[in-house]
Amino acid sequence: MGNDTIANMITSIRNANLGKIKTVQVPATNITRNIAKILFQEGFIDNFIDNKQNTKDILILNLKYQGKKKKSYITTLRRISKPGLRIYSNHKEIPKVLGGMGIVILSTSRGIMTDREARQKKNWGRTFLCYVW
Repeated sequence: MGNDTIANMITSIRNANLGKIKTVQVPATNITRNIAKILFQEGFIDNFIDNKQNTKDILILNLKYQGKKKKSYITTLRRISKPGLRIYSNHKEIPKVLGGMGIVILSTSRGIMTDREARQKKNWGRTFLCYVW
């Protein structure tokens, strides 16, 4: 049985949010780097660092909190497509998360992108990866 690096990343971020932990370490792959880049561009994390420790590539994510009570910018992070059940759609069927307040991270033939980018580039099939809000 293979490892699901996307699910591991989502679970690590979700657990860190529950514990109000500032940094998260996840294994660095091309997919996790691209997801971290999207989370950074959309303002859900402060920054991310690609680090090499003992021949292993590790991605260090610095999560973003607001106020003294450390309210997280990521309220919900949910995996959609799983290795055993892929969810596909075209550009017309991409849902808007919370009326556009959240994002859907998609995998396309042109790389990993948000739902807004995918709607603009109308001609590709997509696999849903996760919802973030």
